[in-house]
Amino acid sequence: MYAVQQRSPDDYQPRLSVWGHVWRYLAALGISALGLSSSVGGWPDWRLALDLVLGVGSLVLVFWRRRWPLTVVTVVTVASAFSILAAGASALALVSLATRRRWREIIPMSLLSFVAGMFWLAVMDTATPSGPTGFALWGINVGVSVAVIAAMVAWGMYIGSRRELIATLRLRAETAEAEQALRVSQARETERRRIAREMHDVLAHRISHISMQAGALAYREDLSADEIRGQVATIRDGAHRALDDLRTVLGVLRGNGEDPETAPQPTYADIGRLVEEARTGGMNITFEDDVEGSPPEAVGRSIYRVVQEGITNSRKHAPGALLQVALRGSEEHGIDVELRNRLGFDSNTPGAGLGLVGLTERVDLAGGRLAHRTEKDVFILEAWLPWGQ
Repeated sequence: MYAVQQRSPDDYQPRLSVWGHVWRYLAALGISALGLSSSVGGWPDWRLALDLVLGVGSLVLVFWRRRWPLTVVTVVTVASAFSILAAGASALALVSLATRRRWREIIPMSLLSFVAGMFWLAVMDTATPSGPTGFALWGINVGVSVAVIAAMVAWGMYIGSRRELIATLRLRAETAEAEQALRVSQARETERRRIAREMHDVLAHRISHISMQAGALAYREDLSADEIRGQVATIRDGAHRALDDLRTVLGVLRGNGEDPETAPQPTYADIGRLVEEARTGGMNITFEDDVEGSPPEAVGRSIYRVVQEGITNSRKHAPGALLQVALRGSEEHGIDVELRNRLGFDSNTPGAGLGLVGLTERVDLAGGRLAHRTEKDVFILEAWLPWGQ
């Protein structure tokens, strides 16, 4: 989940480039020059000097319109009531304020701008004629002032809306990119776990089988040369199969191999062969298969892995002990898998490590349940899997 943060209008104000500052100042100077050219006729020197001082000061002050928006707008608008040169700075400050789209700021400052304009026309502008003509011009100027202020506010609000839209789209793109990266990371982690589970399921079983056969061979002094060669050949074949499985997994990690899930997979029918292979390797196993019908391929593969893990654990932690494997179930009730063996002398409990963790994940993904417990000196591994996944 991503927390939604309230963003202030200042968050949508992009940094201005040098050209951004230049053209804004040129526009402000153009407005000021237009007003100044039509009003300075007949002005005394002190009046012109005052206008220039206030105008230049306003143009300098408007540079900080984003840092102190209300203060700057107020000061330059008041200055525009006495200086026509400050009108451009006042317009720039009002448009900038309107980009924040806060009516509690826009309305008072718009009214102040209107009052400043009317004050200039009534008191400071000596070029306006008196009489009916002057009154008519006054009315026209009022209408023009209202229209100009409304246009500046509308333009500023449009700019603010566009900036917010761009910022929102950028934020959405960044969020989508972050979510995509998270999904990719999760997919990679899931793939690593799956490959690790496959490596444990296959390699641990084969290597433990090889280890047991090699260990037994070291203590058998009664074997003939042909029997020893047969045992060595069995060990060699097991090592070759383990290497083939390892190459498959490493090929996936390098990106140029066959996916373990799409490579040839064991089925329910292979469980008997798995048990027989363990018997050939010297394990004492009983196998009971009371499943009615043939389970689906995916379910059969999960059952195979449960039995394989049970054989591996028994071989590692209780060598020589009797392992009882029982499969029961039907399409209506699902399939129960149970493996029992006595605890070995070198361990209080036979493995509850990565193998059982990975096996639990596999069974959970299949919609089943897996549990293991100890009753007296017997270790029991139980699993239930639904017939269909």
